Amino acid sequence: MSTTASHRPERSSWGRRAVRVLLAVLVVLTLVVVGFLVWAKTVMQGERPASLEAWTDERVSIESFDDSIVMTPVDDASDRGLVFIPGAKVDPYAYMAKLVDAVAETGTTVVITKPILNLAFFDQRPLETFTRHAPEASEWYVGGHSLGGVRACMMAADEEVAGVVFFGSYCANDLSGSGLAVLSISGSDDGLSTPDKIEGAAHLLPADATFVEIAGANHGSFGDYGVQPGDGVATASDREVRDEITRALAEFWGE
Repeated sequence: MSTTASHRPERSSWGRRAVRVLLAVLVVLTLVVVGFLVWAKTVMQGERPASLEAWTDERVSIESFDDSIVMTPVDDASDRGLVFIPGAKVDPYAYMAKLVDAVAETGTTVVITKPILNLAFFDQRPLETFTRHAPEASEWYVGGHSLGGVRACMMAADEEVAGVVFFGSYCANDLSGSGLAVLSISGSDDGLSTPDKIEGAAHLLPADATFVEIAGANHGSFGDYGVQPGDGVATASDREVRDEITRALAEFWGE
């Protein structure tokens, strides 16, 4: 009896230590999760003047939904649509001004997604989540900026789409035998998706992919959200980049 009783304090002490360790682990995990959520929710905000310019453009109708922003040409809309995925932690509204001319001039409906946690890789929703907002479009392309383009390339391998459009981005999976139409628009001064990285991933695209490099554009030139850490210095103006994007898309789509 005395031997059994002598072990009880030791067992009780072990149990208390186990509880303290478990609580400490839970606290650390909670802090990590909360820290990650705060980091993910802190986006690079779109610049207000550029967004207002797009919102007030009478050539284009813009609607905002919980999952996306839909930009529709007011006149001469085609049956073509583009689902565009933002770069990591970039405000989706930051891309409207760069795309508004292309919408109006090519008749293409553009759906800019609002990725879950502002990170494209966490957004596994199917393409239909976004295309349903534009039922009049029947021919769909997917595209995106930076990591959004990488995600778009993955979607193109699984979804029925006509092609892929990259803004300062490239493929991480092989589409070389897909037969898809591909347009890659990059910047000569991009410090993140550098010209060397674009060239190094070119073999993953179909042989007839179209490559357009905008002189003086950096990574942030493809949106309107300010300076991005690690990027090069842009010497091309926002207007020049916007015109070059519009021209490249118009030629790609034969408009």
